[in-house]
Amino acid sequence: MVKLASASKEAGSADAHAAAFLRHLSDQRQLSPNTVAAYGKDLDDLREFLTGYLGTAEWGWEQVDRLTLRAFLGWCARKRLSRRTVARKLSTTRGFFRYLHLEDVLDANPTRAVRSPRPERRLPGHLGAGEVGSLFRVAEAGAAENTLAGTRALVILELLYGSGLRLAELHGLDMTGLDLVGDQARVRGKGRKERIVPLTKAAVTAVRRYEPRRSEALASDTPSGDRRALLLSNRGRRLSRRSIQKTVQAHLEVAAESQGLSVHSLRHSFATHLLDAGADLMAVKELLGHVSLSTTRIYTHTSRERLKQVYKDAHPRA
Repeated sequence: MVKLASASKEAGSADAHAAAFLRHLSDQRQLSPNTVAAYGKDLDDLREFLTGYLGTAEWGWEQVDRLTLRAFLGWCARKRLSRRTVARKLSTTRGFFRYLHLEDVLDANPTRAVRSPRPERRLPGHLGAGEVGSLFRVAEAGAAENTLAGTRALVILELLYGSGLRLAELHGLDMTGLDLVGDQARVRGKGRKERIVPLTKAAVTAVRRYEPRRSEALASDTPSGDRRALLLSNRGRRLSRRSIQKTVQAHLEVAAESQGLSVHSLRHSFATHLLDAGADLMAVKELLGHVSLSTTRIYTHTSRERLKQVYKDAHPRA
């Protein structure tokens, strides 16, 4: 067992330590609210497990050892969570216990001896070149009607596919982040890290077509924060993430034959099509805003699968 460095063992200290960790993630590491919320959900699951496993609501983090953590992984598996989700929960747990150890709450970190489950290899869904063409033909037809919804939808698709933006990056993009002369945009990615991404000529044209409709949507009582937003609702408010998702999904259902595609599929398509065309892996990594090259390498697997399929379809003896 790991011994508690502090003498305090009163009820509620476990919750207090978890809350302090989440504040550390938000204030010191400056992770996004969504990421902090995900950490919080993982810790909630861990505490739910420990209450049942230890048989009492008044337990302390010093009671957690390697065997307890292995039991937690088994509990997650019995709940039919994917190996990817279980690995994420273990990663959260590791970060939390590392924090407790560095803060001298615990004498040692019990997660060091626990292995992560082997992750499932899932190739990201993406659109074929023909589907991309169909998608933008539908979007261009909608934008030609010169409505707020139609011109805005084309901007959304051009930025997601043309610049490889994440949903959160597009949602948070302000007008001041766009350089329509230099064909680039400044976005804030994971961990609040900023990066510069290129804009296609088609994206610049789509934004310029959308700007008059955006100006019409601005109301006198629109908050200043919303006035800065690139994507606005018809009430002049920053367009919600859910509304962006619904817009993309509606266009995908009309234009794409593949099933199970989502907003993130456009980012996957951006990366896959660049690599298929011979783009350098490091360059694609920087464009996507990945911290690790291993994250970007999954798109090389996608390209290999596409080449295998081409081979099977085309070669007489395949």
